[in-house]
Amino acid sequence: MVDIFIDVFNFIFTVILVGVFLAWLSLLNSMYQSFTKTPFLDIFENKSTTTPKVSVILPARNEEEFISKCLETLGSQDYENFEIIAIDDSSEDKTGEIIEKFSKENSKIIHVSAREKPEKWMGKNWACMEGFKKATGELLLFTDADTKFEKNVITLAVSHLQSENLDALTVIPRLRCIDRITKITLPMLSTFLHSRYSALNVNNPKKKIGYFFGSFFIITREIYEGIGTHEIVKQEIIEDGALGKITKESGGALKMVRGEHLIEALYSRSSKEMWNGLKRLMVPLYHQSSSSAIGVFFAVLFILFMPIPLLGYSIIAFESNLSFTTLLISAIISTITIFSASIMETKMGLNLNIANSLCAPIGGIIVVLGFLSGILHANKSSAVSWRGRKYSVKEFSQNFLKV
Repeated sequence: MVDIFIDVFNFIFTVILVGVFLAWLSLLNSMYQSFTKTPFLDIFENKSTTTPKVSVILPARNEEEFISKCLETLGSQDYENFEIIAIDDSSEDKTGEIIEKFSKENSKIIHVSAREKPEKWMGKNWACMEGFKKATGELLLFTDADTKFEKNVITLAVSHLQSENLDALTVIPRLRCIDRITKITLPMLSTFLHSRYSALNVNNPKKKIGYFFGSFFIITREIYEGIGTHEIVKQEIIEDGALGKITKESGGALKMVRGEHLIEALYSRSSKEMWNGLKRLMVPLYHQSSSSAIGVFFAVLFILFMPIPLLGYSIIAFESNLSFTTLLISAIISTITIFSASIMETKMGLNLNIANSLCAPIGGIIVVLGFLSGILHANKSSAVSWRGRKYSVKEFSQNFLKV
């Protein structure tokens, strides 16, 4: 009787692993297509003849460690007609002092102190809105304070936008990781996100998928005002993704391009912030649809992690029969695809040391546990913690993850 139960168990998980393997094959193909076919920011036929004014809107909260380099690289851009609206979002460190210092040295930099955040607004969204109110440009470029730029980035972005008659353009940056935990976790998280938010999906006019990278997206004032500015996403945790989605759904011409050699953005400052980032991805989905959030959790559990313990089980408990043989083979093949995807993302996407991809099982379980933590904490008063603020989002409208 026990042998029959074990055989049934083995065959059930063999079928599951075959499904996992097929999912990884599809994902690997999507990743390869994305890496090889996504256009670059600096490769296009330049038809631009004008230089409209660009307002760079730079929200900053507690960014004293990073904002100097950001302002330096923004202030030295070779594009002439632009301004930098740097918003101190009630920082508790020297961010405001640093912005003030740069504004005195460079007339293009305008120091704005954000007013107190109203109820039902996320902090960054309010800071962006405060910056927009001071902006005078025809084009609006939103970025983050921990981002660095090559000197021709604004010139390229404006020319690319105009040459292809776009309403908005977002650039994939090189993601910089500081701590070891983030370096082994990010490849696994990125492979999973490729399934939906790849540039090929965003750039496909037949698909409604839209997305902005918060580190760099430029949009016409007309379209930005037309979709409702940041006020329409004031409650969104993932506000950049929500704005991209709304822009695409509103009929705006949106394009995502690669720019890892031109823009560098910090993914997280510590393993704690990376952990909060994982929770931040799951909390809005849970409040949108708890069943969808739980479904995503189990999908991630099986795809990113489950083949590893099943491989261990099939080796340790192996018996020379059909059920164990098929389970062992399917576990080996599925595990190989996990490592293959991690290696591809590590080298072709993130440009990290390939040794980080060898820790794929650890990265996978961290993503799984981070998503689980997001679900378990979704209804708590401090479900999301970001830049020193804690948010309860139970009553907040989260539309980014609507399908």
